[in-house]
Amino acid sequence: MPGGTGVAALRVAEALGPHNDVRLMGVAGRHRRLPEEPWVPTIPVAHLPIASPWLYETWLRMQWPKVEVATGPVDIAHATTLIPCPTDAKLVVTLHDLAFLHDPSQFTRHGVRVFRRSLRQIRRRADVVLCCSQATMDDCLVAGIGADRLRLVPLGVETTRADPDEIARVRSSYGLPADYVLFVGTVEPRKNLRGLVAALDLLGDSAPLVVAGANGWGDSGVDASDRVRFLGFVPSHELGGLYGGASVFCYPSEREGYGLPVLEAMAQGVPVVTSRGTATEETAGNAAVLVDPRDPVDIARGIDEAGQRRKELHAKGLARAQRRSWATTADLTAAVYRELAG
Repeated sequence: MPGGTGVAALRVAEALGPHNDVRLMGVAGRHRRLPEEPWVPTIPVAHLPIASPWLYETWLRMQWPKVEVATGPVDIAHATTLIPCPTDAKLVVTLHDLAFLHDPSQFTRHGVRVFRRSLRQIRRRADVVLCCSQATMDDCLVAGIGADRLRLVPLGVETTRADPDEIARVRSSYGLPADYVLFVGTVEPRKNLRGLVAALDLLGDSAPLVVAGANGWGDSGVDASDRVRFLGFVPSHELGGLYGGASVFCYPSEREGYGLPVLEAMAQGVPVVTSRGTATEETAGNAAVLVDPRDPVDIARGIDEAGQRRKELHAKGLARAQRRSWATTADLTAAVYRELAG
């Protein structure tokens, strides 16, 4: 799926390539067609005889079909999202966040039911749970997953910067102004676009807001206007130029497990504003302006401050992004595989 969890799974699979003792095979439900670029996995993929969403239901309710139906015997099965796959092998699960435990109203009722059922399965069956942030590890502890089964595996980021020609090309392609405030992420209630737009209204003649991301569920509370542009899903090869052209990147999400767009913006040298009190604060470190996501006045203060501290945040953000690589994420992941495989 075109989102942060999909990006993470694909990038880790690619970065595991140099680990010669690890042989990867993807497992998917039955699909009518292959995913579009750049979502085609770089590893071979075996298919189970059932399609989603029914696949998730049969996994959770019947523990069928096991991944071995598609792959044959394996040493490790790694579920790269919240829903654990049935398997006879050792089970690794990546948990990006448990936001649904904090505020179920930010998700569909069906989604919360599926998430809770998945969490029960993970508590019972997972040998190791990988968490991309300390905030998610803390939530796992509260949810009853023992510390002995938790491993901190932060996500990486692509650090190649878009050059001025690429920035100009993307700006022209989407018809963007010279100055704009950028948000990148799935459009859904917990991302707090309503609060961001309210903050920009307080700033008066501020740059317009550009929103890049696929639609999630629910009403974001924001409509397109002269001050708000929705671009929809933006291909990954254009994201660098989109980030690079922004005056400020603002990500005032109410709850995150990591906040990969924060690092992506930093990697392009853009000043970042993000939320205090969720995992994005941990991801950003001292390289962003932190705000209260529930207070538009404070978000407005943060956007203004980021503009004034542009040079400082540019340098700190680039340095922060350089310390996070997909190679390191893959190294930590491979270490868990070796630990379980003996």
